[in-house]
Amino acid sequence: MGSRIEILNEAGFRSDGRRQFELRDLSIDLSKRGEADGSAQLSHGLTQVLVSVHGPREAKMRSHTFHDRANINVEVVVASFSTGERRKRLRGDKRVLEFAATIKSTFEPVIRTNLYPRSQIDIYVQVLQQDGSTLQACINATTLALINAGIPMTDFVCAVTGGVHSTSPMLDLTTLEENDIPHVTVAVMPKSKKVVLVTMETRLHVERFQELLNLARDAGAILHQEMKEAVLERSMGLIAMAGPGTKQNEDVVME
Repeated sequence: MGSRIEILNEAGFRSDGRRQFELRDLSIDLSKRGEADGSAQLSHGLTQVLVSVHGPREAKMRSHTFHDRANINVEVVVASFSTGERRKRLRGDKRVLEFAATIKSTFEPVIRTNLYPRSQIDIYVQVLQQDGSTLQACINATTLALINAGIPMTDFVCAVTGGVHSTSPMLDLTTLEENDIPHVTVAVMPKSKKVVLVTMETRLHVERFQELLNLARDAGAILHQEMKEAVLERSMGLIAMAGPGTKQNEDVVME
């Protein structure tokens, strides 16, 4: 009898007990960390990342200064203990550089950089634990850290990783699932419903791709609601800490 774990069994359950379209538990911590202007620690199941945002501030190098907008600098660090391999990924590692470039290109059209000419916004991403959908977690945590830092954006950015097992699409993949099936990561802006990122490292049939894209949009709306609630909870907590003299506007609704 084979010992291979089933990705999706006949009853429609995945290896971790979830249904096809079921997302893992989402945990969000927006408390202040160190000298960062904004930070967010986010977990999708066992995948955990910490993002810190510094700025807008003066650019360290003149070559990184633009007269009409802010420069976005993204650095990604993967902890050696984040996977069972215990492999240390250096800053110059190809995979790490690809992650940083993807995150930067995703947020450049979303952040209102024109409001901060001749400045720099630094985004530091730390991958603490990996169990699939790492890019999804990095993008979602970056969204929350930027909001926590007070950086103006046109919309939330919500990312979901999906794949197809045989003919069955699945969302929020684990490492086991990513290693076995073709998958794609999609980032959407829930308010405008625009897709700002589509990235895949495996071949996927065009019909399955359209189905996954539609599912990712729906999942993005669910993540957006949970992320928005976390931001509002953090905002209310800060207002309460400011004291009873602080005026609260209950009519303000975050889009």
